[in-house]
Amino acid sequence: MRRVFLTLFAAFFFVSPCEAGPFDLIAREGMRGDDISHIQLLLSHLGIYKGPLDSRFGPETRLAVVSFQKWAGLPEDGVITKLVMEQIVKRARRVINNPPGRYARVLNMEATAYTSEDPGCGLYTAGGNRLRRGIVAVDPRVIPLGTRLFVSGYGHAVADDTGGAIKGNRIDLAYESRPDALKFGRRMVTVYILD
Repeated sequence: MRRVFLTLFAAFFFVSPCEAGPFDLIAREGMRGDDISHIQLLLSHLGIYKGPLDSRFGPETRLAVVSFQKWAGLPEDGVITKLVMEQIVKRARRVINNPPGRYARVLNMEATAYTSEDPGCGLYTAGGNRLRRGIVAVDPRVIPLGTRLFVSGYGHAVADDTGGAIKGNRIDLAYESRPDALKFGRRMVTVYILD
């Protein structure tokens, strides 16, 4: 009995990072949820994922994960483990403050941060998606809804929401936590139109 316990203990705690066990699985094809949309957003920051932030780990997301794994020199199985997620986050952080090499135009805009907890805001955007980081509210006459953007100090985003006070060169940046939104506050940002 003791030998079986020690074998299981060793297998659980000393598996090499390349041997993904069920205990370090974060996401795989077929899964859904806000964690998946966060992964899609990070892969979008890296320029690997071009699909919708739809919270579904479908074939398009799997192909993006495999592309990332190939690029990062990791096993190409299309599964997000703790190791893969650490690498995605590490590389995405480097990208967030570096503007893209290619863009259609640049705007200087006044930005404020908001969350679903703010008065007048709900859980869903004007485009019907769940409000989360990576979604921005714009004046559709300036930036059409559905446009992909890069916002200095914020990263890649999608114009998917509107607001009564968002007129002209103003933009609202969605955050998932009120403290993060308050930390951002209000400031001038450079917005790169990618589409």
